[in-house]
Amino acid sequence: MRHCSVQVRGLLTRDELDRYNALMEVGSYLESQMRHDLSYTVQKEVDLLIQPAIERLKDKGRARDAATAQYLEEKRIAALQAELAALDEEDEKDE
Repeated sequence: MRHCSVQVRGLLTRDELDRYNALMEVGSYLESQMRHDLSYTVQKEVDLLIQPAIERLKDKGRARDAATAQYLEEKRIAALQAELAALDEEDEKDE
């Protein structure tokens, strides 16, 4: 049985996590009994179960990317404003 990543497991709801753990236990038992045909079916159920958590992880990544882009844009604007202020001061000194 293949486990999902720690990040995905961290985003499972309590019910999803309980079901995930139960399915993994059943799948491990089936594998120990050399019933790979049945453990394959259990693995497919695990894969379906974790899909919502994978989507939540993707959403968190998109939100983080958007926040980073906003921060970089604000930083760029602040740098441009600082350059303009410096140019204005330089022009006032020249006059």
